[in-house]
Amino acid sequence: MTRSTLRSVLSIGFLTLLASSALAQQAAKPATPAVACGGDLAAFLQGVKAEAIAKGIPADVVDRALAGAAISEKVLSRDRAQGVFKQSFTEFSQRTVSKARLDIGAKKMKEYAAVFERAEKEFGVPAPVITAFWAMETDFGAVQGDFNTRNALVTLSHDCRRPEMFRPQLISAIEMVQHGDLDPETTTGAWAGEIGQVQMLPEDIIAQGMDGDGDGHVNLKQSSPDAILTAAKFIKSLGFVAGQPWIQEVNLPENLPWEKTGLQTGMTAGDWFKLGVKPRDGNTAFPQLASSLVIPQGRHGVAFLTYPNFNVYLEWNQSFIYTTSAAYFATRLAGAPTYDNHTPDPGLTDEGMKALQTKLQAKGHDVGKIDGILGSGTRAALQKEQLRLGIPADGWATPDVLNAL
Repeated sequence: MTRSTLRSVLSIGFLTLLASSALAQQAAKPATPAVACGGDLAAFLQGVKAEAIAKGIPADVVDRALAGAAISEKVLSRDRAQGVFKQSFTEFSQRTVSKARLDIGAKKMKEYAAVFERAEKEFGVPAPVITAFWAMETDFGAVQGDFNTRNALVTLSHDCRRPEMFRPQLISAIEMVQHGDLDPETTTGAWAGEIGQVQMLPEDIIAQGMDGDGDGHVNLKQSSPDAILTAAKFIKSLGFVAGQPWIQEVNLPENLPWEKTGLQTGMTAGDWFKLGVKPRDGNTAFPQLASSLVIPQGRHGVAFLTYPNFNVYLEWNQSFIYTTSAAYFATRLAGAPTYDNHTPDPGLTDEGMKALQTKLQAKGHDVGKIDGILGSGTRAALQKEQLRLGIPADGWATPDVLNAL
């Protein structure tokens, strides 16, 4: 399926990231009543059948959808062995935003120009934004996952870790069978139930699915027009605003209130411009928009202003490095140059990060799990300590900062 073993391995990595994101998105939803799980599989499936029928799905469709359903030990193993994402922004972005991908993305935007034009006209989402997700998730459909979708969702619904997240997805998958858009025996995808070229969960496919090729079905696995339009509608549903930027590379002055960097700072782009932040492309057309200055590897690394549309990326996938790379990828497809070369201060090793988190926790900061990841909680705590110590509070974890603590 893939053009090379390396590209296959990379794409499988993206599916893992997306599966983690899907769990995060589901976890963010309001709490629901306890959901039945575990026990005899046949009895469990009878309960699923009753629920699906109560939602208006014919009994014969439910029987066909669940016939032969089985627990997948491979899915359970993957669920329990989710890795953590510890690459730096430059490592990940250079690995993913490659010349080959950019070239293929440009060809895809030309090949499906009419579909992309319709997507932007109807949903306000430009082609580069959709194409970047398409590339990042499945290498333009080359690697979509090989887990039986029905069995994956049965397994995760039956398992009592998070049944409230996955049982609704199973019911939606059964509804997709009713529509003729999922074959319970042959449809495959990621281990957590995502399907197709842009890797979406059944509930979202039911809500946002678009028939882009006019065949009367929503087929996100084989039909690129369906995938493009469905992604556009989904991205709009996450809050994307037509005509506004999402991310913009900037050059920074030596002196800034570094403690104001990071997400959710309550500043506008105009506020940053007044402080001497200069867009590399010279475009200062949106000074009124809320804007955050993100510096993934500290004040000496690459820097971006993010705008409200960037929140869509965080909704799609909650890994900051992934989302920043995807947003940057979209700007490249839209014509932006490669980001300027920078020499960020060396970061910490995995053990160093854990030591830093332990020290921050000992000082009363909530950094969550000691996992070696420079996540939002750790960055926020680090900035507070940097500010207290009189160190530029850019939230970047370095050996010098660790020693200062």
